[in-house]
Amino acid sequence: MNYTITELSRLAGVSTRTLRYYDVYGLLKPVGAKPGGVRLYGPGEVDLLQQILFYRELGFALADIKRIVGSPAFDADAALISHREALLARRDRLDRLIATVADVLRTRKGELIMKDEDKFKALKKQDLEENERKYGKEVRDRYGDAVVEDANAKYAGMNPDAYAKMQTMSSEIIRLLLQAMDEGDERGDTAKRLVRLHKDWLMIFWTEYTPEAHKNLGDAYVEDERFRAFYDKYRPGAAAFLRDAIRANL
Repeated sequence: MNYTITELSRLAGVSTRTLRYYDVYGLLKPVGAKPGGVRLYGPGEVDLLQQILFYRELGFALADIKRIVGSPAFDADAALISHREALLARRDRLDRLIATVADVLRTRKGELIMKDEDKFKALKKQDLEENERKYGKEVRDRYGDAVVEDANAKYAGMNPDAYAKMQTMSSEIIRLLLQAMDEGDERGDTAKRLVRLHKDWLMIFWTEYTPEAHKNLGDAYVEDERFRAFYDKYRPGAAAFLRDAIRANL
């Protein structure tokens, strides 16, 4: 069965504007058109749209989705199995968070005594699993399994004070980054403070520091679209500025 763009929009719960963008982007092309230029989508396009929406739900960038589904090696069955595993893992993470919230409520009512470290255990586990899903392969390829496992162990073992300090440092890095961008000088005093703080933040996780490793990480912030998107969501060009500041002030 073929669907017009309006019919597919209603079927999938996405806007016609999104479908038109996917067409222009080269992600989802219609199978043809009716007289007057109305786009038509067939069964293959319906299945492909479902795959695209699964990947979007799992947080993949459009560029990554286009590369994955456009690959000659793309296996739809294998992709669906992967989606199921990822969604089950997400459900497990949500269940842990729900259980933690329930325990906090019971603690506030005096029904339970909750250790401080237990208040953050589910959040930290969720962070580790999310980072592994998003960046695990690239980081392990670049730095090795041992380095990643050591960093994960340090993060998981943080006490509440260390965890709060790490969160504060993360926020301060973004503040200094935006301030340095406003000043427009990657070698200025603010940029120097930014790089020093960024190094201190890294040493929460790293067991050994080298300027070369720091520079390589700065390069990865720009080269990897997911890292770049994390910083550029605060301001376009933020990832590139941070990389340049690291290079200039190591």
